[in-house]
Amino acid sequence: MDVHGTVAEGFEPVKDAFVRNFEVLGDRGAAVAVYRDGRKVVDLWGGTRDAEGTEPWTEGTAQIVRSATKGVAAAVPLLLHQRGLLDLDAPVGSYWPEFKTGGKERILVRDVLAHRAGIPALDRGLSAAEAADGVSGARAVAAQQPFWEPRAEHGYHAQTYSWLLSELVLRATGRTVGSVLAEEIAEPLGLEFWIGLPEAEAHRVGRVAPVEAPESAGLLRTRPRRNVSEAYADPDSLTRRAFAAIAPLPDENDPAYRGAELPASNGIGTARALARFYGATIGVVEDGARIFTPATTELAGREHSAGPDRVLVVNTRFGPGYMLHGPASPLLSPASFGHPGRGGSLAFADPEAGIGFGYVTNALAKSVTADPRAQALVRALKSALAAR
Repeated sequence: MDVHGTVAEGFEPVKDAFVRNFEVLGDRGAAVAVYRDGRKVVDLWGGTRDAEGTEPWTEGTAQIVRSATKGVAAAVPLLLHQRGLLDLDAPVGSYWPEFKTGGKERILVRDVLAHRAGIPALDRGLSAAEAADGVSGARAVAAQQPFWEPRAEHGYHAQTYSWLLSELVLRATGRTVGSVLAEEIAEPLGLEFWIGLPEAEAHRVGRVAPVEAPESAGLLRTRPRRNVSEAYADPDSLTRRAFAAIAPLPDENDPAYRGAELPASNGIGTARALARFYGATIGVVEDGARIFTPATTELAGREHSAGPDRVLVVNTRFGPGYMLHGPASPLLSPASFGHPGRGGSLAFADPEAGIGFGYVTNALAKSVTADPRAQALVRALKSALAAR
């Protein structure tokens, strides 16, 4: 396997793990990047830009990152909060009056970000076209009755997070999540990341495809517990219904899907952009750019939800928009905040270690929150930091 890019002295274990992902864990095309104290120390890519193709992955290749999008999108409401334009403790209905139905009057903006709103699924799943039209999703979640008493429990809003967040930002600012991200975050920081892929950038994006881990990977120990497997297999479970809020599942290689703004699931970018983004959430990156004040950084990593997750059927921890370190999604340390993407991608910040991390892949495995390839890279990074 030819791996390209650069690794700073002392971070060679990350490169070794990245190569092993191709040799043993079934990666087809992927990239990983790490920022340490605002400086890029790892920037690697390899394989093919299409999971089932032969064209090489290049320095500028971008990929869809599924739910790792949520962590980038969460910066939008937190940035608005930082500027006094969005009150996290205000009822959602104060911005979005149509939302105040079916017992949702007391749901706060903070509850939406922390997956406590109780609306992880819909009584009727939306088509891909409806999900992307900018109107149907908001109407559906506004009309939906909660599946539990809001704030009393939490559960992962896998797809409905798109429409909840999009409409909140639109009502508060008159702008879409994708436009705020592009103009206020991505452009100032030089990030190659989009929610709503511009047509001019479509040529850079590789095709994703599902893959099975090779038998040589020895991953039997990662099989989910029986209750988790049953939840994903049962079409009537809240788990299945949450992930099927768009039904049938959209074609993630479809240009129309990629061009839509779905901040829960269809962000597209490079590992370098993800690592730089998270580096800028915890401090200043190379050219002096940053996103959050220290107070907002602390807020991003503050636990809002913890314990049994009504959707993922494991214990999870969430801050306002970010998944936090825990058994279901191991990050670098208890201080880390970020988000995995179903199938493999992972990005996070660790303010104590000064780390911004990003990993993207076109080989979509069955993993939901703890992909073996991403975890191998995190362990390698941890060992590199420990040796310094």
